[in-house]
Amino acid sequence: MDTATSAPVRSRWLPLQFAVLAIVWGASFLFIKVGLQGLSALQVAAARLDFGALTLVSLIVLLRVSLPREFRVWWHIAVVSLTLCVIPFVLYPWAEQTIDSGLASIYNATTPLMTTAVTLIALRAERPGRIQSLGLAIGFLGVCVVLAPWQLIGHGGPVLAQFACLGATLSYGIGFVYMRKYVTPMGLPALAVAGIQVGVGAVLLTAVVATVDHHRMVATPAVVLSMLALGVLGTGVAYVWNTDIINGWGATAASSVTYLTPVIGVLLGATLLSERIGWNAPVGGVIVVGGIVLSRRGSG
Repeated sequence: MDTATSAPVRSRWLPLQFAVLAIVWGASFLFIKVGLQGLSALQVAAARLDFGALTLVSLIVLLRVSLPREFRVWWHIAVVSLTLCVIPFVLYPWAEQTIDSGLASIYNATTPLMTTAVTLIALRAERPGRIQSLGLAIGFLGVCVVLAPWQLIGHGGPVLAQFACLGATLSYGIGFVYMRKYVTPMGLPALAVAGIQVGVGAVLLTAVVATVDHHRMVATPAVVLSMLALGVLGTGVAYVWNTDIINGWGATAASSVTYLTPVIGVLLGATLLSERIGWNAPVGGVIVVGGIVLSRRGSG
């Protein structure tokens, strides 16, 4: 199949990948919360990257995907690893030690806003137009409805933990844009990029945990299964698809997957962890979806 034919075929899979990515990443906050029952925040982050790296390396070997050898390529992907993996993967477990998984997933939905802000500075060719900006604003309004700030007055959770979540989304925004600007033009296979990205992060965090984290691990079945799901699905397979979406739709549109994750995260937290949920979650979810649709139309 020639390139002209294969590109449209691959692009037709992007909406499905986008939807599954939202579900998997929405569930990630539940997996983190369960993992913290037996692991420290650093151990959760390292386990996530380790299982993700094993998954990706296995796929690379099985499919015989060639890896780049140039130092420049590895350097750029290492920066992406730091911003899209290491920093946010440490900050979210640290935050979820004191706030609900649903609240963490809601803060994660600010990623497109952070990405847009970074895009305005770094990518002149990909500045969002009026329609796309309106879509992002509507999406943010939906997130606010889900968040229900009027219910958080006086008991919004530890402030530092909430700022940690915002720090994670800022890191995501930088990573999305950096990848679009420096890695995407290289035309590398998504699996190769994801493998190096997660692999570098796994090596770095595993070394940090072995050196400074002496927390006693309690590997219950629930903890192990949560880390497997978080690593294999949320970090392994999902990161290949995320790279495909960035390549096909651009950094801002790709980051809007995080508008759907709070809906999934809040529902799972309420259902499985008895976290409270009100009328505002489904209403906000509808507004969020409308914002995504408008944002995608504006980016096209």
